[in-house]
Amino acid sequence: MKLVRRAQWGAPATSAASPISRTRGVKVHYLGTAYASRAHGTCDDKVRDIRSSHLNHPTEDYSDIAYNLLVCEHGYVYEGRGAGRRTGANGSSTLNSAHYAVCALLGSSGLTKPTPAMLHGIRDAIEYLRERGAAGTEIKGHRDGFATTCPGPELYAWVKRGAPRPAAPGKPGDQPSRPKPPAAPRYEPFPGPGFFVPGRRSPIVTAMGRRLVAEGCGRYEIGPGPAWSEADRRSYAAWQRKLGYSGAAADGIPGKTSWDRLKVPNT
Repeated sequence: MKLVRRAQWGAPATSAASPISRTRGVKVHYLGTAYASRAHGTCDDKVRDIRSSHLNHPTEDYSDIAYNLLVCEHGYVYEGRGAGRRTGANGSSTLNSAHYAVCALLGSSGLTKPTPAMLHGIRDAIEYLRERGAAGTEIKGHRDGFATTCPGPELYAWVKRGAPRPAAPGKPGDQPSRPKPPAAPRYEPFPGPGFFVPGRRSPIVTAMGRRLVAEGCGRYEIGPGPAWSEADRRSYAAWQRKLGYSGAAADGIPGKTSWDRLKVPNT
């Protein structure tokens, strides 16, 4: 993830926006005005312009730039309000409390189609908010809940497909190499049948969680339980990143190599 911290692009190091403990997920936005492709060296100028326009808005009374994170066409992720701060971009107080906001530097004219680097950056931003801000699994567009065309047809179509990472050059498809944990029952050859089924008792999940906590990768608020949960996925993703995996390879789904290295005891 190519993260540009607030102080690096010219904002105060800490946002004045209200704190928030968790959200149901993330909503994706675009600028909604004309925007032209530019050299990366001027992307931070645009982020500063957005913050200035928000702070000087005559009626909204913004405390900071409205978005939690912003992503340029080159795949860099700019820290706006950041994780753990309520957004001001989703349309109402209720909507702002339900989801974080990630804005693509993409226009309604000019640059309207997201680049592969931008899509990777948006996925990085979503995973960052899940990891650092307890964002849930929902990925939606601004228009899902508020009457607007945001985030534009190209970006919204991608959101509706599940916001997949672009395929690497020469590889077919645009889905991650390993699937996300599903809500419906699924039986996997590894780590074992029933492992990923929410609500089904599986002592090996609890044992895994304890090992993740011991490795400093636990992302649990209460503690590892007997059934697979989103907290387990976030914790396992932290373990994968600790091993050096990134992107789709750090999706929080156990693979044999990372599982063997975790050394989960048999139960």
